[in-house]
Amino acid sequence: MSKHNKNKREDENASTEAQEQQQEEISGNQQAEAAQDGSKESKEEASAKEDNGKNLLEEAQKQVQEEKNRYVYLMAEFDNYRRRVSQAQLDLIDTAAKGVINDLLPVVDNFERALKSMEESEASDSAKMGTELIYKQLIDVLKKKGVTEIEALGKELDTDEQEAVAQIPAPSEDKKGKVVDVVVKGYKLNGKVIRFAKVVIGV
Repeated sequence: MSKHNKNKREDENASTEAQEQQQEEISGNQQAEAAQDGSKESKEEASAKEDNGKNLLEEAQKQVQEEKNRYVYLMAEFDNYRRRVSQAQLDLIDTAAKGVINDLLPVVDNFERALKSMEESEASDSAKMGTELIYKQLIDVLKKKGVTEIEALGKELDTDEQEAVAQIPAPSEDKKGKVVDVVVKGYKLNGKVIRFAKVVIGV
């Protein structure tokens, strides 16, 4: 083999090796780029999953808060309803009691007139005692129900509890502007006036 041919073949071999090395480098670069792209895609997927997870968590927290608010609202509504019903029942009982007691007050007035009449008449002691016992029993029942008499005699006129029906000359200076006589007794039920006292004022 001539020296020229040998050199030519060596040049061809060197060229082939250079090409192979170049292709290997290109292949390596492509693999590196592919790996980089894969890593980038993997990061993007992870980020997307993380964002999706955050959104789901926020949505779940929002739903829980809405349910909690709805529960609190319903509890407040139920509490208000319970109070309204309780108040309505109390008002109904109070109204019924007030009506019955107002109907009984004239009976009390008649008992007092009967007792006064008996004291001035010649009625028997047993009749007086029996009437007085029934009167006291009635008064005791009314007191247990919260009924109290309005004390007016000798006091200054109080228009929140008393109604002046007449004026007369005061028997003394210290009784001017004060109640000198009670025509009809007044009563309260649990601190509320259910019948005004009708009084006479000294002037």
